[in-house]
Amino acid sequence: MEINFKINGQEASLNIEPRKTLLDCLREDLGLTGTHAGCEHGICGACTVIFNGATARACLLLGVQADGQEIMTIEGLTPLPQSFGETLLHPLQAAFQQEHGLQCGYCTPAMILTAYDLLQRNPHPAEEEVRSEIAANICRCTGYEGIIKAVLKAAEHV
Repeated sequence: MEINFKINGQEASLNIEPRKTLLDCLREDLGLTGTHAGCEHGICGACTVIFNGATARACLLLGVQADGQEIMTIEGLTPLPQSFGETLLHPLQAAFQQEHGLQCGYCTPAMILTAYDLLQRNPHPAEEEVRSEIAANICRCTGYEGIIKAVLKAAEHV
């Protein structure tokens, strides 16, 4: 089945099997490997993307559901390199780096997109709101404190 959609601000078209997940379409067909496969049951949050302006689990969506829709992955948040070896970071990415909001990095793209969605809706969230939002994503490494500090720091610059 042919689908047409917008991914990270660019028009895209894919010919896919109706049973293929959006997660697999992103990773296998488009090479957007920043969206990670975790539990593949929608529980861990590693596959979080922005789907029509709100967070969604790419493992729970079929690729055909993207037809006519707009999707942003972590690759869409990061600006293109300014020159060889130099990339400007989004304020959330910089804050995660500065506040030690990542360790292994597996959950990081989803955490950043979840925080991005929160900051789009509320540019100045309270700590409890940040805790509540990121609780939907599992991180086994950080203990969440660095992530919470990073989101609050980024809120100062968004």
